[in-house]
Amino acid sequence: MRLLTVGQMAALNHVSEQTLRLYDRLGLLSPRTRGENGYRYYDIKQSAILDIIQYMKSLGISLKEIKVQLEKKDIGQIEAALREKQRQTEMEIRQLKFQRRALERTIESFARYRTAPPDGTLQMEYIGTRQMYRIDTGVNVYDHDVETYESMLRGLKDSLVKDKLPQIYFCNAGTILRQKDFIAGHFYATEVFVFVDRESVQDSLITEIPAGNYACVYCDDFYKEKEYIDRLHDYIRKNGCQVCGDYLCESIADIPVVESNARGLYLRLQVPVKFR
Repeated sequence: MRLLTVGQMAALNHVSEQTLRLYDRLGLLSPRTRGENGYRYYDIKQSAILDIIQYMKSLGISLKEIKVQLEKKDIGQIEAALREKQRQTEMEIRQLKFQRRALERTIESFARYRTAPPDGTLQMEYIGTRQMYRIDTGVNVYDHDVETYESMLRGLKDSLVKDKLPQIYFCNAGTILRQKDFIAGHFYATEVFVFVDRESVQDSLITEIPAGNYACVYCDDFYKEKEYIDRLHDYIRKNGCQVCGDYLCESIADIPVVESNARGLYLRLQVPVKFR
């Protein structure tokens, strides 16, 4: 039997002496023997147990669970514990991906707000294909104020939770004015939406918005929208275009610090058009 002091065992296995003392206190790995002087001595063969502890710890398994598994000495139980840890790790990775996407979307919102055209700017834009998650609240946003709009958004948030969608999508929401109502100048919009990523949302919950040319006007006030829609109609007529889809009022920035105690909306009012 080759005996090692605590310091020798620690150095040989690239761990600290404090770690070995902790494992001893927890009953994970105790010294093989103690000398008359009170010194602790490990058998070099105990390095195999230390390898197992360190390996399972590197997999994210707690010391408490490692102790349980080592005491059971049941291969099936150890495998089951590893599978459960694998499941937890996959969930954590998924959550981290959502957090990363949330960071990307927030940074994009700040960048879009910072570089957006001034209020009242009218222009043609090509916008790529987008995926939308929407609900019909049954409430016409144009008949109410911003407080009612916030209530409509609570319904959207509830729906996201019900459909188990990541809350990262609850930002930069908007409303839909259907093509026929937009053309007729009929202000009736009960649907609210957010844009989502296809890989995170099942197809049955997605409405695809096709790529195309959009007549757009930028707006910095919720209460200006009707006036700016009228401007959009004039702009479309002057450019000899024809409306070919639904109008969207999209918030390109939901930044609360812009306006105290309220949603800091900066809107891109847009409708798809084709040239005659």
